[in-house]
Amino acid sequence: MTTVAVIGCTHAGTFAAQSILQEHPDWEVHVFERNSTLSFLSCGIALWVGDHVSDPKKMFYSSPQALAAAGATMHMRTDVLSVDAAGKTLHAKDLETGEEKDYAFDKLVVTTGSKPVIPPIPGIDSEHVMLCKNWDHAMAIKERAKTAKSAVVVGSGYIGAELAEQFSLAGVKTTLVDAMDRVLANNFDEPITTQVEHEFEAHGVELALGQKVTKFEDTGNGVTVVTEKGEYTADFAILAVGFLPATELLKGQVDMLPNGAIIVDKYMRASVPDVYAAGDSATVFYNPTGKHDYIPLATNAVRQGLLVGRNIDKPTRAYMGTQATSAVQLYDLSLAASGLTKGGADRRGVNVHLTELVDDYRPDFMLTTTPVTSLLTWDPATREVKGGQFLAKADVSGAANVISMAIQAHFTIDDLANVDFLFQPNFDKPVYYVGAVAMKAAAEA
Repeated sequence: MTTVAVIGCTHAGTFAAQSILQEHPDWEVHVFERNSTLSFLSCGIALWVGDHVSDPKKMFYSSPQALAAAGATMHMRTDVLSVDAAGKTLHAKDLETGEEKDYAFDKLVVTTGSKPVIPPIPGIDSEHVMLCKNWDHAMAIKERAKTAKSAVVVGSGYIGAELAEQFSLAGVKTTLVDAMDRVLANNFDEPITTQVEHEFEAHGVELALGQKVTKFEDTGNGVTVVTEKGEYTADFAILAVGFLPATELLKGQVDMLPNGAIIVDKYMRASVPDVYAAGDSATVFYNPTGKHDYIPLATNAVRQGLLVGRNIDKPTRAYMGTQATSAVQLYDLSLAASGLTKGGADRRGVNVHLTELVDDYRPDFMLTTTPVTSLLTWDPATREVKGGQFLAKADVSGAANVISMAIQAHFTIDDLANVDFLFQPNFDKPVYYVGAVAMKAAAEA
């Protein structure tokens, strides 16, 4: 009988364990997880803080009991202390009893996920400086937000932006700090982020952008966040400046990116035989550039986890790569994107052209309509679509999925401009705004 060890069980680990057992119900699958829960949807933390979640228990889509019922041997509250990938053994500690034990395996699945970036800033270990990653963090933030009058959020990516939004809506005096000079700078280009910044300011959020934090000073009942340009005192601060792969167990044993992401091939195989990785611990193949990249998203983790089960016995189903398609709702603004932004392309040394179009999403004869800002990036040499971004007070999330498929299929701007999109006045114009921005790009080319 084949024995599989799965280390870590959030999204990739949960789906990997399920898919392995579905494909190989006679295999022995051991799942090691240091926490008491699994499958937590951390993207819902800000929504829960803002009282938009019906039941926090529904933020978990699986459980140790469910995986056990599927045939897995669950080792919850068990910390894997070391792994010998070549020798196919691991050493783990039961955090409840303190007992340590060695386990042998035939195949190893590394789904250890990611960890919050914690810079070496003086005072960062203050009890008034919180993290936002797991269920324990979520409960702590929810409890602190009940009585807080003020908060400083450090980091204006998706997590930081959503927390700042929810705090401001709850009447908490909020400051949003970021070393970058724009909010959501890694997710959207300036024509969109400017509108988001205006919305934050309209809701009383103080933006401290282009400011690097130099220290945290504990005030006894709160914290002062000191930056290169100012000081911001609040009841508490939340650090949300990104994530790194939690792959120390395999360091020096498998090929990794400089940040620690385990490099996997299109069948989720690492550089050592019988070792697989998926999710935030692994690389993705980023289709807009055709290169390995590190993009920690739950969607990537789920699809990679599923592929582990398909390929763990023999290569069967290849990974199609990712466009890092994502979306966020901030106040009444809907934002969605897929592929390369102009800023993201510049950081990667990729030459793209940016086309911008602002147009109402449906005909003016309707009683109401609203403008959509559409941004399209494309390769001026090949005319291939490389990315798209959208913002409106209408739902534009579907547009990002359209762009994702266009990138996946290597559409040119000419192809995208000629796609058969529906027209119905409730939903769009005779020329759908995705097609319209592609037409403008083709004209510019």
